[in-house]
Amino acid sequence: MNMKGKELRVGLIGHKFMGKAHSNAYRKIPMFFQPESRICLDTLCGIGEDLEETARRYGFSRFCTDWRRVVEDPKIDIVDICTPDNFHREIAVAAAGAGKHVVCEKPLALSYAEAREMTGAVTRAGVKNLCNFTYRGVPALMLARKIIKDGGIGRVLQLDMRYLQDFALSPDTPFGWRMDTVQAGPGIAGDKGAHVIDLARFLADEPVEVCGCSSLYVHERPVSGTSERKEVTTPDAVFFLINFHKGAKGVFTVSNASAGRKNALLLEIYGDRGAIRFDLERINELEVYIEKKEDALNGFRTVNVTESFHPMMYAWWPSGHVLGWEHAFVHQLYGFIRAIETDGRNESAFEDGMLAQRVIDAVGKSIVENRWIRVDTIH
Repeated sequence: MNMKGKELRVGLIGHKFMGKAHSNAYRKIPMFFQPESRICLDTLCGIGEDLEETARRYGFSRFCTDWRRVVEDPKIDIVDICTPDNFHREIAVAAAGAGKHVVCEKPLALSYAEAREMTGAVTRAGVKNLCNFTYRGVPALMLARKIIKDGGIGRVLQLDMRYLQDFALSPDTPFGWRMDTVQAGPGIAGDKGAHVIDLARFLADEPVEVCGCSSLYVHERPVSGTSERKEVTTPDAVFFLINFHKGAKGVFTVSNASAGRKNALLLEIYGDRGAIRFDLERINELEVYIEKKEDALNGFRTVNVTESFHPMMYAWWPSGHVLGWEHAFVHQLYGFIRAIETDGRNESAFEDGMLAQRVIDAVGKSIVENRWIRVDTIH
């Protein structure tokens, strides 16, 4: 498929945190990766008095407050969904039905049933689709995947994965939409749990069985700008165990109330011949241990993943010039653009979001029923 010179016009729905991250990524792609198509930021959709100014600042030529205008606009090629989770399904299904390529932030949906419907919609429509598991685009984690898949650490035996922040530790933290099951479904189990579950699949193996528990530390929170307080209906922390298809075991923790942790995604994967460790707060580094018997220097070494031969680094800066969090979005969205141009498959499609959602639902069921749950029993 020759796409040379074609315009790909983006309609982005949701203009806050994730909308900003996606907009920045689209603007960076042509400078560093030179796609065949011209990416045009066409319409920004959102709610708020700052929408017009934000659209101008992000580089969009138009703005609107009704997502249906974006989906139904014949000029739009890509619908990018950065809304609260409870809007994902309706928008994605409508966009696929209109023949648009679809990007959706994770978690893909509020439930496995919704995620399955969304995946079916994009599959039937034959449109390209991305569930944006951002951390698949981190070069250090891409290198970790290669090491593991090439057998560098041997057979994977155990995984220890944690995603920890502390913004909800204080009872004075205002109520947010992720604290409401109506808007956020399982809450942190979907928000941060989706990331660690997807990375386990991306790096190691498929989950088969889970067992979980959760904690809610602050039951009511102030509503910003008012004297009201609102009940919190999603947990502050979720803990779960996973048994994997090839026999590995995993311990997982996701928490918004871990003192001192700002954005700590901590991974340790141990095999029978080595191990890897990663900390998102040191995003350019990967700690690697490959067993060498009778070596006096045997132990972990820190690899600075900034060389041109490391994944995706050929497009960026000279050796040692580090990347940041936002660059993972560039890599993910560039892969999506290339999938459109080549009629290929990008990393983390809706199917991946659906499979992660199935594990999230299994964790939720395990918490309610206080027992191990097989993932394949979730329908």
